[in-house]
Amino acid sequence: MSALRMAAVSAEFGRDLEEDFATAERLIKEARAAGVRLLALPEACLGGYLLSLDNDTELDAGPPALALDGPEIRRLAALAGEMTVVAGYCEAAGDARYNSVVCVNGDGVLGNHRKVHQPLSEDASYASGDRFHAFETPVGRIGMMICYDKAFPESARALALDGAEIGVVVSAWPGSRTNAAADLVNDRWKRRFDLFDRARALENQIVWISSNQAGTFGSLRFVGSAKVVDPGGEILADTGVGAGLAIAELDVAQALETARRSMGHLRDRRPETYTPAGAVTA
Repeated sequence: MSALRMAAVSAEFGRDLEEDFATAERLIKEARAAGVRLLALPEACLGGYLLSLDNDTELDAGPPALALDGPEIRRLAALAGEMTVVAGYCEAAGDARYNSVVCVNGDGVLGNHRKVHQPLSEDASYASGDRFHAFETPVGRIGMMICYDKAFPESARALALDGAEIGVVVSAWPGSRTNAAADLVNDRWKRRFDLFDRARALENQIVWISSNQAGTFGSLRFVGSAKVVDPGGEILADTGVGAGLAIAELDVAQALETARRSMGHLRDRRPETYTPAGAVTA
């Protein structure tokens, strides 16, 4: 067994791809210097997120749509090199655009996920993904999700049941739209962001890495709060509401074994009891 050094990013990204790549390169270099082998950049870090969630599509053409097999993702893979890097982008697929997250290293694409759950008016800009799956990487079996996906316990559970040892969620999670707190530390949407991270790790007894945008973009003010959470729901590292890297080191296999030894949440499930009375099953 060996320890894995991992990091989640809280940083600001916008529409300018060159600036975004410069920021990504700086963060990858910083993480590499710290011995990080798995790095999670935020949702929409390549091209920025939406300016608002109020269906103002006529005011914003949205982020540039990038092909999964295109030059930008190859550029990201080259920057990653020996590291495993996760990053959010707008994916072009035929006539559709998806809010996606890709996992790469120097060998190319290791995995890709299209956001399934779309909050507010996000569906006016993106098509929806339709599945959750885990995949093998040099640092372990990973499952990915994007922002609002983590509000649904079934998302992380599907990944855990597919053997994910590490859940990676990338976000552009803003502060509250109403009754906004003057200090993001006290924001109610920040509290939800943190609660979801800890709950998803604990209920599935997996390692959890959560990145997020920081700063502001359009009408949105992001809560930062990138973190690494252990399988017991304990936060190992956290950036707070500002920009930075949350870095933690953990023997993942040993941590999972220890967490699941006595009370195994996946092992002790009773799926036959979870169907509501009177429901018709396929």
